[in-house]
Amino acid sequence: MKELQHLNKYFKKYKWKLILGFFIVLVARIFAILTPKFSGDMINLVENYMSKGGDLSELKHNLLMTLLLLLGAALLSAFFTFLMRQMFIVVSRYMEADLKNEVYEQYQNLSLNFYKKNRTGDLMNRISEDVSKVRMYLGPAIMYGVTTFILFATVIPYMFYTAPELTLYVIIPLPILSVAIYQLSRLIHKRSTVVQQYLSHLSTFTQESFSGIGVIKAYGIEKQTYTNFEKLSITSRDKNLDLVKVQAFFFPLMIALIGVSNLLVIYIGGKKYIEGSIPDLGVIVEFLIYVNMLTWPVASVGWITSLVQQAEASQKRINEFLNEKPSIVNHTEQHTPIDGSIQFNKVSFTYEDTNITALKDVSFEVKKGETLAIIGKTGSGKSTILELIGRLYDTTGGSIEIDGTNITALNLKDLRNSIGYVPQEAFLFSDSIKENIKFGKKDATDAEVTEAAKNASVHDNIVDFTKGYDTVLGERGITLSGGQKQRVSIARAIIKDPQILLFDDSLSAVDTETEEEILENIKRIASDKTTILVSHRISSAKNADKIIILEEGQIIQRGTHNDLVNQEGYYQELYRKQLEEKEME
Repeated sequence: MKELQHLNKYFKKYKWKLILGFFIVLVARIFAILTPKFSGDMINLVENYMSKGGDLSELKHNLLMTLLLLLGAALLSAFFTFLMRQMFIVVSRYMEADLKNEVYEQYQNLSLNFYKKNRTGDLMNRISEDVSKVRMYLGPAIMYGVTTFILFATVIPYMFYTAPELTLYVIIPLPILSVAIYQLSRLIHKRSTVVQQYLSHLSTFTQESFSGIGVIKAYGIEKQTYTNFEKLSITSRDKNLDLVKVQAFFFPLMIALIGVSNLLVIYIGGKKYIEGSIPDLGVIVEFLIYVNMLTWPVASVGWITSLVQQAEASQKRINEFLNEKPSIVNHTEQHTPIDGSIQFNKVSFTYEDTNITALKDVSFEVKKGETLAIIGKTGSGKSTILELIGRLYDTTGGSIEIDGTNITALNLKDLRNSIGYVPQEAFLFSDSIKENIKFGKKDATDAEVTEAAKNASVHDNIVDFTKGYDTVLGERGITLSGGQKQRVSIARAIIKDPQILLFDDSLSAVDTETEEEILENIKRIASDKTTILVSHRISSAKNADKIIILEEGQIIQRGTHNDLVNQEGYYQELYRKQLEEKEME
């Protein structure tokens, strides 16, 4: 149980509730073991009356009093059992929530490299399915484990005290039941794992099919997709049937072994009663009830063992990610205000996952209030520069300074709060347009949202929608066109009012007229901000204070628009080519 030691801090956190739960279990079991005793006493009262005679009214009175005691003990046992479940199961839910929060917080802290190496489905599975398996250990396994221990500690000694030989015969089938249930649980676990795997395949297939339904229809492959789904569905059904066939043995096996124990009580107990070694018939009744009372706890030993095994395996998977160290670490908790000046000093960077060197000795400076445009072919390292400014990665060579301070010495939260970033692929959440824009500033007023949308030239599109700003977007913003998604992303960055604005080719899906309108608005609102604009278009870069041209991670040209159009090289060729394309339109 080495992996489960990670959970000890949660046991410590809720120790008083768990200790109280232990005592509640003890009280519940004490009242529970009284009920067979009172049942036996009632049989003995009737037996004595039948054999010795006596006052019938006294018998009725004694039976009534014993019945009331039986009823009281049963009700108190039920009440404390309810409290027991409330204590252990509720605490396990708190622990589950704490563990999920811990995992999710770790996910937030881990760097982009981690997400490149791991699949989203696996991340989700560990925070949902694996944590659920661990909760079964934190709640039901511990609760039934404590219940079984206390029940055995109280019932078995009493049974030995009452009829030692009969007790030995009665408990013989119980270990067999426990071992059988354990083996059955292991088999169920194996087949359940296979079922979960196929369920995951099925879910992934359907999710991708629904997300790519446009492509499926465009290529006319609905029938082929349906055939593939049917194959997966049939296989999943067969795996479920394999599981159900094993599960079908569970309760019949329990009932059979309970029946054997009951037969032993009746047969051996009856013989002992006839021989006179058991003085009272009520003892046999007591033992019958005790056997049925012990059966589930004994069976649960195998089930609990299986739960612990599953929890150990799941916690091991969770610990793999919890033990992962973020490559980007905040080196200071002190507040570090950001003004916006950026300087790259011979910066080099190589991606760990692909070993591709994206930047080689890149140096430039952008002062507060200036706009830098970065132009280059695909894969030249443009987006990498923006990612390094936001410290999504750390440089592998050289240094980046912001306001004269090394970027690694800045408070990471202050740094990222000072940046408004519009990624190359606009990502919108499945929420209203208003909430997507307010993602940049949660306490923004409706007027601020509207102003940001106007500056991003998307307001007119939004008001044309039936529900306007309250229009709920589909997954990844599928409701909007590519250009609309980009402009909503720009509005989200603008409303944040950051010191640094980063645009990663975020105007590629808008027309030239809209592009010019957005750039004019950005120029107006970013007059006191540092702006870096990545683009493939000369029209986006021409008004920038500085322009750098990247090729294979190196700066091959730099200057203003006027400097570069009069200078032979990539920029001049691109300018002429795009000018010709515009004239042909």
